[in-house]
Amino acid sequence: MSPTLILIVAVAYFALLYVISSITGKDNSSEAFFEGKKESPWYLVAFGMVGATLSGITFISVPGWVENSQFSYMQVVLGNMAGFAIIALVLLPLYYRLELTSIYGYLKERFGFYAYKTGAAYFLISRIIGASLRLYLVAEVLQRFLFGAWGIPYWVTVVIAISLIWLYTFRGGIKTIVYTDTLQTAFILISVALTVIYLLAELPNGFVATVTESGYSQIFFFEDGWSDGKNFFKKFLSGMFLAIVMIGLDQDMMQKNLTVKTVKDSQKNMFATAGVLLVVNLFFLSLGALLYVYANTKGIEMPTKMVGGVAKPAADLLFPEIALNHLPITVGIFFLIGLLAAAYSSADSALTSLTTSFCVDFLNFKKNDTRNKLRYQVHFAFSVILVLVIIAFHYYNDESAVWTLFRLAGYTYGPLLGLFAFGLLTKRKVGDSILVLLVCVLAPILTFIINENSEAWLWGYKFDFELLMLNGLLTFIGLFLVSFVNVKE
Repeated sequence: MSPTLILIVAVAYFALLYVISSITGKDNSSEAFFEGKKESPWYLVAFGMVGATLSGITFISVPGWVENSQFSYMQVVLGNMAGFAIIALVLLPLYYRLELTSIYGYLKERFGFYAYKTGAAYFLISRIIGASLRLYLVAEVLQRFLFGAWGIPYWVTVVIAISLIWLYTFRGGIKTIVYTDTLQTAFILISVALTVIYLLAELPNGFVATVTESGYSQIFFFEDGWSDGKNFFKKFLSGMFLAIVMIGLDQDMMQKNLTVKTVKDSQKNMFATAGVLLVVNLFFLSLGALLYVYANTKGIEMPTKMVGGVAKPAADLLFPEIALNHLPITVGIFFLIGLLAAAYSSADSALTSLTTSFCVDFLNFKKNDTRNKLRYQVHFAFSVILVLVIIAFHYYNDESAVWTLFRLAGYTYGPLLGLFAFGLLTKRKVGDSILVLLVCVLAPILTFIINENSEAWLWGYKFDFELLMLNGLLTFIGLFLVSFVNVKE
């Protein structure tokens, strides 16, 4: 697929998003930007959340991960389902009862200033990392197959990628996101379906036979106990807590849910999203098996990327390599649209939620705040931060993006898990104390130290995604100890 055609497709796609933004962004008030005036249909939010939850990481990193992890990721997805139920039945009623714009307002109600600001700060860090990783993937593809062919530097590619998001979100905010995410989810699913249809036409056996005989389709792993990184119980529990923190305790995801008028409709959205994600993730893993079988059949080598001056295998680039260079042009076009949709359906809402959280949690914006110019400046500042972090990932990350995302989430979301768990599961007070901030800083540090020495200290045990649970537990214990300190309420 030629770079010129790739550019034409990308420009046409973003022109469509900008048209939608122009229509939905006519009301540029803070209330519309932050909450969509609570007029969003729950079924649109549910469908759009599928794309936002999948992101570019699921779109190209999960299929590429199949060779090393088989279908063990489905154990995480099953855990996600339990997490979605907890979000729907516990967290959503709480958020609606308190009428929150930023969900971290709960921490202010429960604990006070320091817990509130600490929770909001950890969200900003977590979402910056998550959004950057998602956009890093699309930037890698655009650089490899489009801008790199014209000699354009990587940093320019990243600036272009972020600028496109800024253009169609800076006015309409979450109201625009609800509609663009719906469109983008549709493109993601169409793209994957077309790819699978063509791959099956080129392979001798049918869908089920090809996947099950590929050698990659094992889902459940019990044999090696807790020492195995793919162990079912480790993956299931990690998946449950990852869903709770990355969906239920994340302003980005919850901001969409809070645009729905009633808590019952928002709960419908959550359960519908969970059901669709279960099926879609299994489909993406099956796509990964088909891609590897196709690559082996056609003699296609694994793509590589330079990291620290050394060429290393890049499984994340297998799907784009096959779709853009080895499949018919129609499939390539829809792959490109699907990739852009997957990356931007999560990244655009991330930029909006970062702006919302910072304005509400740190600049004390109200629903009807008229400081639009300041809001635009914050929106732009976060765009610049995302550019810098994406460039850092390009030069230093040599792991699968999905693995990197969940590992880093263990460090950045852990304090949020501990704060909310302590607030919901106990009635103890910690006072409006700076010790809360100290606990939330020390917990990730202790988690890192334990992780680095776990094999020596814990009889060969090696942590995986359950770092999140360890971090949350350490935060919980720290808050429990603080509750015994004599502090002013």
